[in-house]
Amino acid sequence: MMFIHTKPATSAWPAAMIVWGPGYRATAHRHHSIQLIMATKGTFRIRGGRRDRWLRCGAALVRPDAVHEIDARATPVLIAFVDVESSLGLALNEAIESDIFPIPPTQLARWRARLGASLSERRIDRWARMELLRERTPPRIHPKVQRVIRYLQERVGIADDFSLKTLAEIAGLSETRFMHVFTESVGVPLRPYILWLRLQCAACDLIHGQTVTQAAHNAGFADAAHLTRTFRRMLGTSPTELSLRKRMSRGVSVPKSPHQSSASQISA
Repeated sequence: MMFIHTKPATSAWPAAMIVWGPGYRATAHRHHSIQLIMATKGTFRIRGGRRDRWLRCGAALVRPDAVHEIDARATPVLIAFVDVESSLGLALNEAIESDIFPIPPTQLARWRARLGASLSERRIDRWARMELLRERTPPRIHPKVQRVIRYLQERVGIADDFSLKTLAEIAGLSETRFMHVFTESVGVPLRPYILWLRLQCAACDLIHGQTVTQAAHNAGFADAAHLTRTFRRMLGTSPTELSLRKRMSRGVSVPKSPHQSSASQISA
């Protein structure tokens, strides 16, 4: 599998991981995120499970918790894992008509034309805003919420007081008002946002050579088992599988919290 470490405060869809790079093979699995798989050229095969027939397509959306198997070894791919509660997740969910929904050829051609032959963070950001969010307006982050986001990013893994009371006090809002403004500003509720922030932090540490135990500690998980369970549920893979894969893919390079390295490399 492939992952990205992003900086949620600068993204219209913080609860997501988007990467691009060499193709891969994934046996039947499921995860609690919407998944988009797109071959940047050519096609790949996807099916629901071993008893199902292979479907060949250039791009497909997969519903949360739907079993699926992928064979995309022959083509470069772009993959997105998206929280179903986020702004991007809600937009994508409207387009999914079956557990595995192939993107129509005309739409795929439009996506590829917008992305161009050479993928980059800028092109992907524009494509996601124009094509995936569709008619939705990306949320604007309230300055008081931005203050809380900076607090979370700087302290994920080194502080355990992410209580609603503390975060509302940092924002200078009542707890009820803070919850409303946070979700409206960021596009995803507070707790899912924090979970994705921890996942992104752990994925980045694993890619940089940290052990599963170290990555779990740095990201604020209780232990390696807790991190592994969360990876399985949200992303359909394990931290160990991620750390063992060394083929290089690319993702967005962003500033990280103090315990992380200054350079970001994304591994498949």
